[in-house]
Amino acid sequence: MRGILDKGTPSEVQDLKPIRRRIREYAKVGIKLFIQRLVIYTVAAGLAGAYYDWLTAAVFYVLVMLCEVYDGYTFRSILALRVWRQADVRASLRKIYLGTITSSIAISLFAVSFALQQSSESGHFMPMFILVSASIFATMNNHQFIPVLALRLSIYIAAIIFIPTYDLWVIAPPLSSELWLNFFTIFFVLGFLFELARTFLTGYSAYQKSHLKLEEEHEKTKVAYIAKTQFLATVSHELRTPLTSIKGGLSLVRSGALGDVPEKMRVPFEIAERNSNRLADLVDDLLLLQSIESGRLELMMETVDLGQLVLETIEQFEPFAKSENVVVNTNAKEGEFWVKCDAKRIDQVIKNLLSNAAKFSNGQGDITVSIERKHEHIRISIADQGIGIPEGSQDKIFAEFGQIDSSDTRKHKGTGLGLSISKRIIEAHDARMNYTSALGKGTTFVIEMLSV
Repeated sequence: MRGILDKGTPSEVQDLKPIRRRIREYAKVGIKLFIQRLVIYTVAAGLAGAYYDWLTAAVFYVLVMLCEVYDGYTFRSILALRVWRQADVRASLRKIYLGTITSSIAISLFAVSFALQQSSESGHFMPMFILVSASIFATMNNHQFIPVLALRLSIYIAAIIFIPTYDLWVIAPPLSSELWLNFFTIFFVLGFLFELARTFLTGYSAYQKSHLKLEEEHEKTKVAYIAKTQFLATVSHELRTPLTSIKGGLSLVRSGALGDVPEKMRVPFEIAERNSNRLADLVDDLLLLQSIESGRLELMMETVDLGQLVLETIEQFEPFAKSENVVVNTNAKEGEFWVKCDAKRIDQVIKNLLSNAAKFSNGQGDITVSIERKHEHIRISIADQGIGIPEGSQDKIFAEFGQIDSSDTRKHKGTGLGLSISKRIIEAHDARMNYTSALGKGTTFVIEMLSV
């Protein structure tokens, strides 16, 4: 879990984010490479002790290990920090600088001490190799902070230059000596190190800019999502009250409680009542969707006879099926299939799937609802013989407000919320919902729930 910033103004918090990220990345890399560094130091100390002096090797090995212990403590304290303030950033950087200075000095003294035990004719291959390798290692892994990398490289480079310079000072060879060649070669190596450091710094800076841009886009998306959610919740609640009054008034008029309705007014009132019911259903769907997205969907879980639930749902659905000129067939039986679920929500899902199957059947063919056991799961299949769904439409089918035909002239009206809500309800039950389809042949939606 990443640290959070809970102090300061929003602009100050935003300013702290990039440096906090760099500090944490520096710490993560340090911990990740601990074993690699430990192996390198152990092998180097072993070789130095075997060929030169065990006491000197042991002393510097202990010093380097103490530096590693300090760095390890620093890195873990950084990663364990959950609340970041300006003071925490400063304290973390102080610890990083102190660790950089002590460890790089210890490594440099380790190399220089063994270089001094060698003859100038040896070329000091091992000490120079240790220092150059440490420099390359630093450019590859310490590029999060330019000052930290510059400080470490400065100490290593000082040691690299000191070794051949000391030989020249003690021996004072002529310019034709190979000691001068070794000295001049050092600057080619340093040029390589500077170029390597520049390359890694450039790449890391580009990565940081890209990461910051992605974060900014993420923040914008999050703000838009929150605004959308609040808008839907507010509008839905504001619409519910007047809609209830409108529906109640239309019902009173249609029932004749306020007197006989003139024949010419019956059809307009029927249309108004039907559309007010559709609008009320939309408001209910929006409120339910908002509850699901905010994690407030409450499920009344109980052991349910799924066969009985399906039969009751089909019975309630029959009037709509007749209005669409379709017949619903089923093999559901009571007392055979038991699941733990919220019966009201599963009934809602099945009704929605039946409604879709009826609407997209275009008044032709039957709808078949079947229940079967598959290992530890109970599978409900709702198959129609309708127009089918094009390939590659799964994301659109289950998306909020998703419509295969989104044109204003589409034949089958709807909000596009039904399947999205249904899928989320099923997933809230730790169950699965999917479909298979063929254009012109029909669609089968399948729900798989765990049996009890």
